[in-house]
Amino acid sequence: QVQLQESGGDSVQSGGSLRLSCAASGYTHSSYCMGWVRQAPGKEREGVAAINSDGWASYADSVKDRFTISQDNAIHTLYLQMNSLKPEDTAMYYCAADDVTDSRSRCYVDGIYAYNYWGQGTQVTVSS
Repeated sequence: QVQLQESGGDSVQSGGSLRLSCAASGYTHSSYCMGWVRQAPGKEREGVAAINSDGWASYADSVKDRFTISQDNAIHTLYLQMNSLKPEDTAMYYCAADDVTDSRSRCYVDGIYAYNYWGQGTQVTVSS
């Protein structure tokens, strides 16, 4: 059974940085898409970043050039480095994953919502 566990959420001031982690267990498929989705109170979910097993990544325009998604396949962990944080980045951040047939399949942020596996979320709060 696949389990995803996020960590790293915190409260920071505007302009600060955080790194979120997502530890995956029980995942045996070698080709996958993984990503981060966030949801603020009263707002719709927003796909933030996605990456495939080959390392190809995509980003939402709202976080491009500030956030970086990466992975450490050796320890089955996904990361989201968030720099230059803004109050509008405040949200619950969720890690998600899904199997794909080809490791070269490109993973886009607007496809994250259909992923099969989800974590419980980690809260990020950015104050001005």
